[in-house]
Amino acid sequence: MEFRDLTARAGLWYDNFMKNADPRTEDWFLMSSPLPQTIIIVAYIYFVTRLGPRLMENRRAFHLKEILIFYNFSVVALSLYMCYEYVMSGWGTGYTFHCDLVDYSDSPQALRMAGTCWLYYFSKFIEMLDTIFFVLRKKNSQITFLHVYHHSIMPFTWWFGVRFAPGGQGTFHALLNCVVHVIMYSYYGLSALGPAYQKYLWWKKYLTTIQLIQFVIVTTHIWQYFFMKDCPYQFPIFIYIIGLYGLVFLLLFLNFWYHAYTKGKRLPKVLQAKTWAHPYNKTNGEITNGNGFHCDKDK
Repeated sequence: MEFRDLTARAGLWYDNFMKNADPRTEDWFLMSSPLPQTIIIVAYIYFVTRLGPRLMENRRAFHLKEILIFYNFSVVALSLYMCYEYVMSGWGTGYTFHCDLVDYSDSPQALRMAGTCWLYYFSKFIEMLDTIFFVLRKKNSQITFLHVYHHSIMPFTWWFGVRFAPGGQGTFHALLNCVVHVIMYSYYGLSALGPAYQKYLWWKKYLTTIQLIQFVIVTTHIWQYFFMKDCPYQFPIFIYIIGLYGLVFLLLFLNFWYHAYTKGKRLPKVLQAKTWAHPYNKTNGEITNGNGFHCDKDK
């Protein structure tokens, strides 16, 4: 009886909660409830941390050069398209980069922004292939907690973003992340082409700097909300989530920068190599991508 009463209360709370959702996105793919994506995310975590490594334990690593080339440049193309859509649906056509509210109307531009938010959300599931490829190539050392956590938490939180606030100032970090992904996945794609293309990757050393700049901009932009006298953003909870996310990852990147580029340079080369095996990213101190800490796919 108590269990039935508890489930009834939970159902009532959920119904009341969803009354505030955006009706425009209700019937879109994966948007009916958070349950389908939760099942996908749980299956992803189980596969990349348990089932996948166990299945690959006594098998040879897959050589996925052609697949990686196609995948990485496809993500570049998708990121470019999302950049264009974000710009045309708001960030280059009327948004102020200050207090930008969500447009819940059925105007073509408002629906275009909502559609772009959904596409960004769906792209997070595509990017889960990053980890799947690590498993198939037996690069298990690159499957860190932060890597899996980030690939899991992004689609989960963005479901609520698309259902409740698909637009406005809460989408700026998505636009910036798409720009960074164009750069990062271009590097991955060129790396996957093989050693002959290494000479074109001289700019690799600047990728960590680009990541630091990204999180500084994201944090600065979203935290200005707390200093505005009047900004009636419809769902402030998303401001807090984005602000906390940007700040945490900014601190983690600065910590990485300190160990890799400051502290490491003062040690002998042999010890530098050990220092670069950063506790947050066991990939020989490689730079990081927009999905969390970088996993060097060309190795």
